[in-house]
Amino acid sequence: MGAAINFSIILLLLFSLISFNVYNQTQNPISRRHLQNESAPKINRNNNGVARIEEQLAKARDEIHKAIVRKSFASCKIGSFISEGTIYRNPFSFFQSHSEMIKTLKVWTYKEGDIPLVHDGPMKSIYAVEGQFIEEMEGNRRMAASHPDEAHAFFIPISVTNIVHYLFSQQDEPFNFLQREQQILQDYIGVIAERYPYWNRSNGADHFYVSCHDWGPFATRRNPKLFKNLIRVLCNANSSEGFVPSRDVSMTEINGPYNSIPSVSSGKSPYNRSILAFFAGGNHGYVRNKLFQHWGNKEDDDIQVHTYLQKDQNYTELLSQSKYCLCPSGYEVASARATEAIYVGCIPVIIKDHYVLPYSDVLDWSQFAVQVPYLEMQKRVMEVQRHFMVNFPAKETDVFHMILHSVWLRRLNVRLRNS
Repeated sequence: MGAAINFSIILLLLFSLISFNVYNQTQNPISRRHLQNESAPKINRNNNGVARIEEQLAKARDEIHKAIVRKSFASCKIGSFISEGTIYRNPFSFFQSHSEMIKTLKVWTYKEGDIPLVHDGPMKSIYAVEGQFIEEMEGNRRMAASHPDEAHAFFIPISVTNIVHYLFSQQDEPFNFLQREQQILQDYIGVIAERYPYWNRSNGADHFYVSCHDWGPFATRRNPKLFKNLIRVLCNANSSEGFVPSRDVSMTEINGPYNSIPSVSSGKSPYNRSILAFFAGGNHGYVRNKLFQHWGNKEDDDIQVHTYLQKDQNYTELLSQSKYCLCPSGYEVASARATEAIYVGCIPVIIKDHYVLPYSDVLDWSQFAVQVPYLEMQKRVMEVQRHFMVNFPAKETDVFHMILHSVWLRRLNVRLRNS
């Protein structure tokens, strides 16, 4: 059930990005030779399609604004998803926006390219959400535009993970390979920009790709001018490496078994969790190094920090017995641990940089840090589970829809101009 909610949220964020800010064309149109000679759909090059799309998005914005002002929903159906709302910045805005996305958003998935680098992706291990999203987009008729003229957003179905898997070898120098990865994406953009008017019409502001690989963000580095408006849906959402929150989408990393849905449970009762804090994983990256310096592999029943577990220990069971699950960054910021924690009702503790409470014998952290009682926070973790769940087929507000919702929000921020 979780993947579908993630899909929804990403779509919703995409939808929003595409429609709120006025967009001005500043780039020169690009052109490249076709990689393939397959026939493309007949394109209507007048501006009636743009006007119709903008009218649809304007109506959606208006309904979202009304929900915020009235503090109510236009859709009675959406009320079944409502909790007390504490986990949302604005539940009225989110659920009305999600409802408008389901009714309105149409995505065109480009047909160019061949498996396995395009139209396919990993379905297992820590990058599984990338392949799951591509598969859902390829098969989701509800969100699919029947013709690109009808589309509000355009999906580039390239898999960075598969590019790395099939083309990278241990003999390759990483920097040179990253340039090759960047060239593949740039060539693909060249093909669709020559074949269709849509990329040049918005300079890529209504286009997006999805990548959960650590090297996903680097696919656009070769030509920053070309890619400056492209929506990047990334697991490795590191602002120090060029991630732009107003444009890009942060995607949940999910460690999924092949062709099966990661299990979601309530875990142990919040009153029956014997471990205060738990972590198990490799000691790599400076944040984890600090963590292991303080708590690594010590005989402490309350705070358990392990490099690797014994054969008789079950990782998921230990998570479900824990009140707080530590989620330190490793080599990169992306990690499946927060999702794994949420799946068993454990409160994720996101640790970035040098996460130590300094001078706690002098400073009263309650005066400048928010503290929430454990039981209240654990209840919210259970409420937020549905947004991280994987479903085949996707279900409303699951991970698939959360990804698309993120794209939707960014699409709402773009207005196309009639030329």
